[in-house]
Amino acid sequence: MTTPPAPMSLAVEQARPRLDELIVIDVRTPGEYASGHLPGALNIPLDRVRQALPEIRQAAARGDVLVVCASGARSQKACALLAEQGVSTATLIGGTGAWAAAGHELNRPVACETRASWSMERQVRFTAGTLVLLGLVLGLLVHPAFQILSAGVAGGLVFSALTNTCGMAVLLAKLPHNRPRSARLDATLEALRSR
Repeated sequence: MTTPPAPMSLAVEQARPRLDELIVIDVRTPGEYASGHLPGALNIPLDRVRQALPEIRQAAARGDVLVVCASGARSQKACALLAEQGVSTATLIGGTGAWAAAGHELNRPVACETRASWSMERQVRFTAGTLVLLGLVLGLLVHPAFQILSAGVAGGLVFSALTNTCGMAVLLAKLPHNRPRSARLDATLEALRSR
């Protein structure tokens, strides 16, 4: 049995001069992708990477694949998943955030093509904060047992930080505004086939 290829990491300074030759896959949600992505990046959300595996494998056979997300955590997961399948990829260190912080251009789709959305991190912060406040208010006004909601969210945040996972993000990614329309994903996969 062969060992899967180890995922590589590229710094922004390494990726930028090669951007035209790289096949860039953005694994963020469609809403995050719409808020700004690397020029030429194709959007295949992390939870759809397995579905797109044949097209990604073919693309990797034709050229180097760079996987990006907001900060690098989801792209590392995608690279590890692809490495398990024998597909060699690289991740962008610091993700789209590092790209933008370095002063490089982000592309944004025309407003009528997609709905702009908050980043997943912002959605998680908003939802967690709302649940904590709700638990506290209900605990004061209705019954003290509602404070368990706030404690549960706090425990979930600690667990999320310790394990570098986020169950709330997984749940929020399933909301309609964070899901790719099947026609859009099909078009993305077709574009990936033709690269």
